[in-house]
Amino acid sequence: MRGVVVATLMRREGGTGVQTHARTVVEHSVAAGRESSVVTPFEASSPLLAPAFALRQPLRVVSRPAAVWWYRAGHAHYLRQALGAELARRPGAVVYAQCPVSAAVALDVRHDQPVVLAVHFNHSQAEEWTGKGEVRRDGRVFRGIEALDRDVLPRVDGLVYVSEDSRELVEARIPAAARVPSMVLPNPVPGRPGGNAPAMTGDLITVGSLEPRKNHAYLLDILARAHGAGRRYSLTIVGEGPEFGSLREHARHLNLGEHVRFAGYRTDVTDLLRGHRAYVHTAVAESFGIVLVEAMHAGLPVVAAPVGGIPEVVRDGRDGLFWPLDDAAAAAEVLTGLLDDPARCAAMAAAARQGAQRFEPAVLMPRLLSFLDGCQKAAKPVSRHV
Repeated sequence: MRGVVVATLMRREGGTGVQTHARTVVEHSVAAGRESSVVTPFEASSPLLAPAFALRQPLRVVSRPAAVWWYRAGHAHYLRQALGAELARRPGAVVYAQCPVSAAVALDVRHDQPVVLAVHFNHSQAEEWTGKGEVRRDGRVFRGIEALDRDVLPRVDGLVYVSEDSRELVEARIPAAARVPSMVLPNPVPGRPGGNAPAMTGDLITVGSLEPRKNHAYLLDILARAHGAGRRYSLTIVGEGPEFGSLREHARHLNLGEHVRFAGYRTDVTDLLRGHRAYVHTAVAESFGIVLVEAMHAGLPVVAAPVGGIPEVVRDGRDGLFWPLDDAAAAAEVLTGLLDDPARCAAMAAAARQGAQRFEPAVLMPRLLSFLDGCQKAAKPVSRHV
């Protein structure tokens, strides 16, 4: 059995899907008797680390693309130091990189360790930065990110896609990636028992960073349509991000102020989910959607659009419903049709709990660890899907 070294640009703790995935992999690798660790740039021993990372925000005021370049280059520099030291003492490990930048670093500093990349993005990281409003499509930084993807993905020793949709998009963009040994494996998401009474209760809840691709403004439009039809649902929005001010103003403009709560970043999401009737999601792109499974574990029917990997998670008509992203009135009818029918809502809640079991780490982690064990440096191109 190989040890696992998870390489990531992100801090160990945090609420993103990548951070959740990294923690889950290490926890269950250790439980399986493997020496496992997470290596981030923040383990590098340098007095310049903190000021180098702090420079990003003032640089962003001058140029957002430059700040993105600095973030990627700076984190890669310090990850190289920390990962190089870890791999020097772990010759039999496999590197499980969480983004193309960390995979590129691993390829540079490894000895005989294979490098496997988890593909968390839906299409490309360049498109994700564009969706956040940080880089211009086809600008210099955008092109540089795309070029790194084309260089790195064909050179790693294995690829783990979190959805079939993600695999298809990546292989269409980078055909050489199809020759790399690969597997399609959903994100392992453990069901976590709620420990406390929820601090907030209500009808609807959504969790995610407040950025354009999450499309919260449209969700507010749907809520306003439902209110116009006489359904005064409440909505809890969990998350932080650059669109907080504009979303709060949009809610006020729609006369939803007293019905919408902006909860900010929370560590008690499991408890909050259990205090609501349904989970709602309006993202325009999603490679998988860990929070959808977390909501299903909590017994919430999920209402979302069938984009990206979402149809591989939510079964329309069984444990959730699909709604359109271009017609708020029609989406509101989908929502009210569910919540106006308590028996249907309860049946979907039960199906959601059952459906979430497909994503338990006990089900998925043995498959991932088996794949990592089988990856060898410069392995022959084979594709595997589970």
